[in-house]
Amino acid sequence: MSEGLRIERDGRVAIVTIDRPPANALSQGLLQELDEAFQELAADPAVKAVVVTGRGKFFSAGADLKEMQGALGDATRGRALAERGQRTFDQIEGLPKPVVAAVNGFALGGGMELLLACHVRFAAASAKVGLPETNLGLIPGYGGTQRLARTVGAATALDLILTGRMIDAAEAHRLGIVQRVVPDEALRDEALAYARALAEAKSAVSLARALRAVLAGRERPLAEGLALEAALFGELFASADAREGVGAFVEKRKPTFQDR
Repeated sequence: MSEGLRIERDGRVAIVTIDRPPANALSQGLLQELDEAFQELAADPAVKAVVVTGRGKFFSAGADLKEMQGALGDATRGRALAERGQRTFDQIEGLPKPVVAAVNGFALGGGMELLLACHVRFAAASAKVGLPETNLGLIPGYGGTQRLARTVGAATALDLILTGRMIDAAEAHRLGIVQRVVPDEALRDEALAYARALAEAKSAVSLARALRAVLAGRERPLAEGLALEAALFGELFASADAREGVGAFVEKRKPTFQDR
């Protein structure tokens, strides 16, 4: 029985919706479902892009605190809980297909850590995000300290984490936490249109290597990142889709990619 995860298909786009009222809290069961869902999406050649969103007023309020309460007092169990969430979000970030977050409302704690694991992030104008764990005597444990610092820099990440304050969509956009802010009523359509455009117009092999070049290269020394980029460029140079894409440009026609 599902903990509250729905998966729909729109052509070659998969829509993953967290639907666990009232706040879309991330229980251990729901994290397991997310992990399994993204393993399946990774293996499905019919899926070329994914949209992640929530139902109602919450993208996700974060970890299920009532469930977590039972582990308090045990450092080993606490570490295991953090590592479980990290594995799930690593699985999402590591998907070799674009993952677009459609942040429909509050994204707090683990909910913000989830959106940070997505590759491109859309937010409704009314959305609010934050990492309030220090208000509870904790710190973000599902990757938030690491991904936020890599997104906005250490000082800004510390400001948000130490204070635990929520910020609105406009500030999240200014800081680079989200890339698009759209009217609430347009969020799903805008995020889906973006994902659909990638799925329909791009080569899956080039999308996968673009993701790998940026994500695997971001923390390497520049020389190593450039070497990775060159290696991936070389792989694509030998692909059928590169021949098709360049040929279509020269011939002034629309390419027909075969994702190989």
